[in-house]
Amino acid sequence: MNPLLATLGGKLTERWLNLLVLPGALFLAATAVGTTLGHRHWNDVDGLRTTLNDLAARPALEHTGTAALLVALVLLTASAASLAAQFLGGVIEQYWLRFARDPLSHALVERRRRRWARREQQLDAAYPIVRTDAEAGDAVATPAQPFAQIQALTDARNRVALREPARPTWYGDRMQATADRVEAAYGVDLAALWPRLWLILPEPAVRHIQSAHDSFGAAARLAAWAVGYALLACWWWPALLAALGCAAVARSRARDALEALAGLIEAAVDVHGRELAERIGLTGADSTGLLDHETGDRMSELFRKAG
Repeated sequence: MNPLLATLGGKLTERWLNLLVLPGALFLAATAVGTTLGHRHWNDVDGLRTTLNDLAARPALEHTGTAALLVALVLLTASAASLAAQFLGGVIEQYWLRFARDPLSHALVERRRRRWARREQQLDAAYPIVRTDAEAGDAVATPAQPFAQIQALTDARNRVALREPARPTWYGDRMQATADRVEAAYGVDLAALWPRLWLILPEPAVRHIQSAHDSFGAAARLAAWAVGYALLACWWWPALLAALGCAAVARSRARDALEALAGLIEAAVDVHGRELAERIGLTGADSTGLLDHETGDRMSELFRKAG
């Protein structure tokens, strides 16, 4: 039992250090340096060294109890900063996935729709167009653009959204596209289906989906740190570089994580949707093939508790 407790204690300590103490301590260090130097003396290393020497020479720090209390205070402050970043990361995650419910969000949706429509028109123009020759009476196809150019145009359109945008951000539209594709393929409401499907997924599928979701949450927390460093830049401008770096990495990781998460959710419905219908008695054990639209509609009506 003691080795087990020691192992659990070591893992908890490691997670506490990695998730709370280290990011918070780094931000506290940057804050201390920034508030000490300011904009005018942003690279005054000698001045910073002098300040640290004066602080270390204070008589109070010669006492072991005072030093231990100072270390504990730093650890608690770093943990508090990390907890604040986690809270803000949760807010950012919800903000990324939000629906358009306010005038600003509606304006963003319209702007993204216009961008998507331009990219869609460019992509349509790249494909061959079949027309009829009035004199010869034969169908003539205009030459298509090279495949590489078509692929580049497709990627450019998908960077806006897979389908016509309906939410203010790419992240929300990517999840909306998953729900739309599932409904188009099986006639089932993904929002109503998913909690029930989650209960029957095998452990490997749960682990992969949870890992992708955790990666998306970690990217949102990194975006929260970008906000913190951007605020620090009001006193020390080099912090703006850290903010931009955190924001760029957060955006890239969030896109990759959500792309993986959306793909895994859609794959889970493909593989286990009919199994769920069988477990709730809508299909027999001898049924084969994918989930059909009629069964999907019945599942949606049942899960919504419609009268």
